[in-house]
Amino acid sequence: MAVSLSCNNIEKSFGKVSALKNITFEVNRGEIFGVIGPDGAGKSTLFRILTTLLLADKGSATVDGFDVVKDYREIRNIVGYMPGKFSLYQDLTVEENLRIFATLFKTTIQENYHLIKDIYSQIEPFKKRMAGALSGGMKQKLALSCALIHKPTVLFLDEPTTGIDPVSRRELWEMLRKLKYQGITIIVSTPYMDEASLCDRIALIQNGEFLKIDTPHSITQSFSKKLFSVKGKNMGSLLNKLREMPGVVTCFAFGDSHHVTAEFDHGPDGPITPESLRNKLNAVGEEELEISLIEPNIEDCFMDLIAGNRQN
Repeated sequence: MAVSLSCNNIEKSFGKVSALKNITFEVNRGEIFGVIGPDGAGKSTLFRILTTLLLADKGSATVDGFDVVKDYREIRNIVGYMPGKFSLYQDLTVEENLRIFATLFKTTIQENYHLIKDIYSQIEPFKKRMAGALSGGMKQKLALSCALIHKPTVLFLDEPTTGIDPVSRRELWEMLRKLKYQGITIIVSTPYMDEASLCDRIALIQNGEFLKIDTPHSITQSFSKKLFSVKGKNMGSLLNKLREMPGVVTCFAFGDSHHVTAEFDHGPDGPITPESLRNKLNAVGEEELEISLIEPNIEDCFMDLIAGNRQN
């Protein structure tokens, strides 16, 4: 399969703060590749390097065979970039913003309208409205239209669903799947772990390092511990007691429950099961317990990887 993007040993620091450490990965042509991690993990810094807006301190990268340093002019012509912060002209209309971007790349809205039709048609009724007056979801659709109007081969989307409503999030991912089928390579960053399953492959990033790169399914299947969901009457004290319990590896608050990991083979007093966990918690005063063995999701895997790195 043809490689659309290659990144080798990229490092970047700002003063004493190391933003990226030894980042190496490849993205195949026509793939949706997700870079997933919390705010401050290094996602935006990586995207700025790959879109030629920032120089790395070390390492090399190519986009469609073009070097991000030597061939920055060529790369700027073939990539679309949608930054995390809405950066279009807020005092111009929807239509004026789109026309400006088309003109910059020596094309017209009419010439590449087929690329943005599904997206732009949803905001076209408001084409005379000032961009600054649009809702969050409509702003994202306009920004995506502007990033696509010159027919890029690689599309970089930096946290495109942050701050928009669930319906707009779902619509945006449906649009990305359609763009993929048009042969566009999509690299998307997000802090939302639940969006990992919408990507072909993902890289989990924390503190400027990639923890793991694989398909979402392979990452969850490689989870090597038992995982329990635990609820109780007093969730605060329950969390503390679980973390102190022999045989428990990690325990994190997760929505309305606690997710608890335990070694698969055995604990110090034999295998940990929902029943043994319940008995131990009852013995220390925890009541109204709901305990079940569950399958891990990407966030569970992410937390497990972080915990493993801390122990190492």
